Amino acid sequence: MTDIIQAEIDEVLADKNISWQELKGSTVLVTGATGLIGGALVRVLEGANERYGLNINIIAHMRKTHGDIRSNIDIGAKPDYIFHCAAITKSFEMVNNPVEVINVSIDGTRNVLNLAKAAKSKSVVFLSSMEVYGQTEKVEVCEDDLGYIDLTNPRSCYPESKRLCEALCTAYYKQFAVPVKIARLAQTFGGGVPSTDTRVFAQFARSAIRGEDIILHTEGKSVGNYCYIADAVRGLLTLLLKGENGQAYNIANPANSMTIRQMAELVANKICSGNIRVVVKIPDNIKEYGYSQDVGFTLNIDKIKELGWFPKYELIEMYKRLIEDWLNRGVEKIK
Repeated sequence: MTDIIQAEIDEVLADKNISWQELKGSTVLVTGATGLIGGALVRVLEGANERYGLNINIIAHMRKTHGDIRSNIDIGAKPDYIFHCAAITKSFEMVNNPVEVINVSIDGTRNVLNLAKAAKSKSVVFLSSMEVYGQTEKVEVCEDDLGYIDLTNPRSCYPESKRLCEALCTAYYKQFAVPVKIARLAQTFGGGVPSTDTRVFAQFARSAIRGEDIILHTEGKSVGNYCYIADAVRGLLTLLLKGENGQAYNIANPANSMTIRQMAELVANKICSGNIRVVVKIPDNIKEYGYSQDVGFTLNIDKIKELGWFPKYELIEMYKRLIEDWLNRGVEKIK
């Protein structure tokens, strides 16, 4: 574990807005535990056990040890709390394996909700995505501002299946009183991001480490919304313990909202002190890259702020921490 990851754990554990004692002696299930957010949640819960003596039974669900999330979930315990993080999030898979993306999302969520119903879980958090908003002319979007999704685009398998999963959550809450909350996350990064991550923020970070120009495959006009991993985990724990059942909440840092081109320029000028450039080279096979449609909105976070949560870290610090974490793991050796 790098110093950056440990610092992130410590920052979450120090959050006095989280009622840690409510988790004492409970069983917490985290699906998608090998992913960035699922893994961060597991590390924080382990840290809470050590620091606060909570004796939480943490079940980190992953395919290798517990089987496919699309099958009935048998973990040998009744979870009091559930974080459902499992999903296919790579754009390449969305374009080339859309049926798989849909099945993992919908079947997995249905199985988690059935487990929560049978176990009479106290609280469930479903990790959705800001992509559910689709295309909208709004500059700022609140939780009820859903826009248009093009169903003829195979990449729509991801946002549309997330929408259906949200509908499932609402249905299970209304019909069976399953206490589920929905987290619509902005793009999240920080310590623990794999050095092989293909998303644009990771590409920019690798360029910074190597001292190479940032190559954009689009004009970079799409507006991105971002959140630091420690802030996101604090938000998810806040929803688990304070969120209203059947409700969706945006988790983002509006101060980090900017176009892809602006973020590239920020890395080139602020992180690399102007020693690298931003170059646009649009490939002929751009559709094969699986980029989402351009969006131009910022996520409104007033709703979750009412629960006492607020973001702390902006993009420059996020990049510095991501890069430091990678350098501590020898990523500067990647060619």
